[in-house]
Amino acid sequence: MKPTRFTYSDIKRITNRFSESLGEGAHGAVFKGMLSREILVAVKILNDTMGDGKDFINEVGTMGKIHHVNVVRLLGFCADGFHRALVYDFFPNGSLQRFLAPPEKQDVFLGWEKLQQIALGVARGIEYLHLGCDHRILHFDINPHNVLIDDHFIPKLTDFGLAKLCPKNQSTVSMTAARGTLGYIAPEVFSRNFGNVSYKSDIYSYGMLLLEMVGGRKNTNMSPEESFQVLYPEWIHNLVEGRDVQVTIQDEGDVKIAKKLAIVGLWCIQWNPVDRPSMKTVVQMLEGDGEKLIAPPTPFDNTVSSRTNTVVASRHHNFELEIIHEIEEE
Repeated sequence: MKPTRFTYSDIKRITNRFSESLGEGAHGAVFKGMLSREILVAVKILNDTMGDGKDFINEVGTMGKIHHVNVVRLLGFCADGFHRALVYDFFPNGSLQRFLAPPEKQDVFLGWEKLQQIALGVARGIEYLHLGCDHRILHFDINPHNVLIDDHFIPKLTDFGLAKLCPKNQSTVSMTAARGTLGYIAPEVFSRNFGNVSYKSDIYSYGMLLLEMVGGRKNTNMSPEESFQVLYPEWIHNLVEGRDVQVTIQDEGDVKIAKKLAIVGLWCIQWNPVDRPSMKTVVQMLEGDGEKLIAPPTPFDNTVSSRTNTVVASRHHNFELEIIHEIEEE
């Protein structure tokens, strides 16, 4: 059951010398491979590898012990010289990103029942990482590209390249640089003015993912000046209040699911980490019928708290965060 250690020569053989690319992320390229005629795998070649690989091997050891239906199982790894690679099961459906589409795109849209099941599966996977392992595992890169979909449309969390391990009784973690994917990074990861970095940072990323699932579109924007903006999804409040015309939902049961997912997503992206629910609470909210859920107030109803350094443009409703660089701990 432990992950197999491969040499770099093994990795080249498994991937047929990296002949079929499955895509490229911020932390490395992924290639299709074969362990045998029956077992297809995805091999991630990691970028920016440093050191002798001891930390990497320790982390792989921890990841290798993870066995959960909503977390991808690590089959093997490579730590050969400066070469680092991770070997996972291959999922022909690809990632959740492929299925993010508005309801009118019938050829891609999965339907609200299936979206709800995927949302719940991802939540259970994160809950397991936070509470079900010997150590609390903080993922720090939850986004649609890192949720793989199997043949039965069961979601699987993947890519633990940025994960951090911490004791369960430790509420915050030390971090020397912002990590994650733009658009999903919690405000406190950029700037400690918003609070300490903790498991609540994963909750924020999950919330952004959930709102994108509901809207079938990104909550980010590249302006003409190429400056990156995270758009506060004010339209979600309109959807919850029955005023949104951007998301077409015909069936009344589907409206209930969409509103429930939207309300849970809004709670998860609260700027103050203390206001976000735990993943256990999120799972309970998603498992319920949603009738008693109340949406949090939009942050634009009142003056934004002076303790944050948020710059709110009233027209675009975006926030820009000053990055505070931490000093390396000795």
